[in-house]
Amino acid sequence: MRELVRTNDAVLLSAIGALLDGAAIEYLVMDQNMSILEGSLGVIPRRVLVHEDDLRCARQVLTDAGLAHELRADG
Repeated sequence: MRELVRTNDAVLLSAIGALLDGAAIEYLVMDQNMSILEGSLGVIPRRVLVHEDDLRCARQVLTDAGLAHELRADG
């Protein structure tokens, strides 16, 4: 799995999830339950991971949606 996006923005995470669902790309949100430990402050960013084989397509989906600035550096 490769990291696609890292953010504290719950609305952005929801939008990215909808875009990836719409493109039939499986993804995993890591650190989603860390808010229990941090006291729901949103300090720990959530990471969206996709399978290596889907990375190029997932990046294109987010780029087409105008979210290229949110993508993690490829590498």
